[in-house]
Parts: sequence; C-alpha cells; structure tokens
Amino acid sequence: MSLSEDLVLINAKLVTMTQDNDGYSVSPLCNLHIKNGAIHSITHGHVAASDVFDCQGRLVTPGFIDCHTHLIFAGSRADEFEKRLQGVPYQEIAKQGGGILSTVRATRQASEQQLIELALPRLEGLIRSGVTSVEVKSGYGLTLNDELKMLRAAKALEGHRKIRISTTLLAAHALPPEYTGRADDYIDYVCNEIIPAAAEEKLASSVDVFCESIGFNLKQTEKVFQAAIDNGLAVKGHTEQLSNLGGSALTAKYSGLSADHIEYLDEEGVIALARSNTVATLLPGAFYFLREKQLPPIEMLRHHQVPMAIATDLNPGTSPFADLTMMMNMGCTLFGLTPEETLRGVTNHAAQAIGLGDKIGQIKPGFEADLAIWDVEHPAEFSYFQGAPRLVARLVAGEFDYA
Repeated sequence: MSLSEDLVLINAKLVTMTQDNDGYSVSPLCNLHIKNGAIHSITHGHVAASDVFDCQGRLVTPGFIDCHTHLIFAGSRADEFEKRLQGVPYQEIAKQGGGILSTVRATRQASEQQLIELALPRLEGLIRSGVTSVEVKSGYGLTLNDELKMLRAAKALEGHRKIRISTTLLAAHALPPEYTGRADDYIDYVCNEIIPAAAEEKLASSVDVFCESIGFNLKQTEKVFQAAIDNGLAVKGHTEQLSNLGGSALTAKYSGLSADHIEYLDEEGVIALARSNTVATLLPGAFYFLREKQLPPIEMLRHHQVPMAIATDLNPGTSPFADLTMMMNMGCTLFGLTPEETLRGVTNHAAQAIGLGDKIGQIKPGFEADLAIWDVEHPAEFSYFQGAPRLVARLVAGEFDYA
C-alpha cells in the first residue's frame, strides 16, 4: 500500500499525544480517517474509504521525531573510543589527529553520494525505532562548500527512504584548523558567506551554534544568531553542556526553537526558556557515553513548565546511537523522566523543537498523517523494553512503510 487519497486505519487504539491530559491515554478501538496525507477525522463504527488497513487492535502513535542528530558524516571514531578506555587522555588523542577534526577531515574528503550511502544504515536504525522525522545538522565540513554538501546530502535522504528531514546549519560547531587562533574571523566567514548561501539555496531552516568554552563564546554566538535571523532562518543552541555560559538564555532571547544538552543550565536560564517557549532538548546518549555526572535540571524545567524533548544526538564522537527508544529508556533511567515525558519528548515537544509543532507530533485532524503502528499494549513500553522489534508499520504523510 502506498499513498492513498482516502485511507482509513480501522480497529486502532490511539495514543494521540495531544496537549490535553488525555493525550497519553489509550483510546478505545476507533477508526482514523486519512485524506491526501493528512488526518481527516477520528470516528467509530463503519467508515467507507477506497483503502482500509486493519490495525487489529494495535497501538497507533504519532511518528517519532529525532530532533537533534549529526547523521551526516564520514569516518569512524571507534579507535578513539578504544584509546579512551585504555586511559589515553582526550588531549593526547586530539594531538594524534583524533577528535572532531578527524571527522571533519573524513567528511571533507567524502563526496555527497558517499555521505548519503554512509548515512542510510544509521537512518535505518532510527526508522526501526519508529522515527518518521529527523533533524540533521551540518558541522563537519566547516567550509562553505563542505557545509552545503552536508546539507544537500541530508535533504537527499528523503529520496531514498520514507522520512521527513529537517536541516540545520551548524557551521559554528568547531574552529577549523585553517582558522586556528582566529575564531572571530571564522565567525565572520560563517555569518557573511555560509549562512547567506544556505538560506539562498534553501538548504537549512535553522542555524545552530556550539556555545561553550571549547566552542564559541556568547558574543560570537549572538553574531551568528543575528545573521540567521537576518537571513530568515530560525535559531537553535548547543548550550550549557560543559559549563554555564548563558547560551540558553541567549537562545531564548532570539526566540530559539530549542536549547540542547543543558546539563549546566541554571534557574535564570530555565526561566528564560519558559518565557520564550523554547524547548529544552535532552540528550541522554551523550551524557551516558561521556559518563557525565552533572544532570540537567529536570525539576526546574518541570516547575517552570518548559517543554522537554528527547533526541539521540547521533554522532561519531559522543553519542553513536541510532535508536530513539533507547534514548527514551535513558531519559527515564538516567534523568528520572516519566514514560509520558519521554513520549512527549519524541512527539509533540520534538516537533516544536524543529518548528513543526503545528503539523506533526500529534494525532488530531488537520495534522500530517505521520504515524507509527506498534505491537505494544501500553505506551510505557517504549521507554521500558529494548531490543525486541515492535514496530509494525510507519506512515509518512499518509504513505505506508512497513517494518
């Protein structure tokens, strides 16, 4: 079954993830009517349609959304992982040519087609965990041509799999070797050349910055944010991962879609996120892989009602994980989130984090029919049991893709 102009899923138990209190509850058996790729209505009893799919009492959720990934890259850092476990300090690994710049070298050397081919197995892992939308960042090119190459490769994935791709320009990810000691000059290059080119070619919908002691400072970050706004792009922030520089509050000042990592976020920053309705994106995979100790301020985020998303941060150096339900489990076990919070974190809150909160992430009339059909009894199982295949099928804009 492919795209149908008039499709009904019958005998479905819906977990709608709407913003009301009933969104997490499992509905009685019902019918989900889809027209032209969008959700038309939720009904009971007989419905006539040109195509019918019997869910046989299975759970149907919004398709999951991975709202923070670095899916496009070349090279492997497995040897670096092994060295770290053998006691070699990161600084020594970097001196030996490891670290993020090793990924930059490999990515620069790869063609656009090679980047696509390398990304597809990782994308398959996300798809098997019920993902229908993926945010993909650049950031391993660090030149105009290589950053745009990465973004083109990311967008091309939609032609290879049934998936919705959202692209983010992260040219301000690290300082490239040719700009050593000249961070301000590199930021000027990002603002004056890379951002306008990405915007003109419509290769990105948002711009991200790694605002950190080992990344870029507040002044440099604000300059990038302003350039993004001037070019009609939204902003996102890699903030408060290793220290509290105030990057999350700056992201909120620019009405950012999300502030991500945020382990060192303080209450002032939480309040700023709440006022701007900026999503706090939690990345437990990186926290786990790096064996961090500083937990994000979950209770403060709850108290101030900041929406929390969960994402894989899929990348070769600090979160080599291509399974979003595993991140839901980590969100519960490491961060103390509830299963409902993690499910919201990969549905409606994740949709908000990529600027699509009015289109995907909930099952309600008028929203895109991005859905997942599961062999599970209760939505808590997504955060609970890991490893066993549970996905029956996905729909992206009403088009079926079987597991």
